[in-house]
Amino acid sequence: MEFDYTTTTAKTFDEAVLSVQGEIAKAGMRVLYIHDVQKTLAEKGFEREPFKIVEFCNAKFANEFLNKDIKIGLCLPCKINAYVKDRQTFISGMRPIILSQFFPQADLGERPKEIDQIIQTIVNNAK
Repeated sequence: MEFDYTTTTAKTFDEAVLSVQGEIAKAGMRVLYIHDVQKTLAEKGFEREPFKIVEFCNAKFANEFLNKDIKIGLCLPCKINAYVKDRQTFISGMRPIILSQFFPQADLGERPKEIDQIIQTIVNNAK
């Protein structure tokens, strides 16, 4: 099982980030924060191609997971990365279906599969 769902896009990096944000909103989720990894590392003297982490959440889903196992909070909120590597822009999301492997005792039901599909749709529509 793949940890991530990643695709390339013909969009510029900035267009990809904006598209991800728009698709998150269309999916009924809320963007919580956008980490500008390139900027943060540059402040410490490290060079990196453009890289942003878009953190987002749906409170209902988050609450359900936390009620099953509070340690799932280590995997929250959901994240989609947009980055440039070798002059190509990528959009990549973590796949929630892996949560059942990390928390086998939590009995998460079908919810990880449902959210996994939502994330794949966001990534596909954003590209």
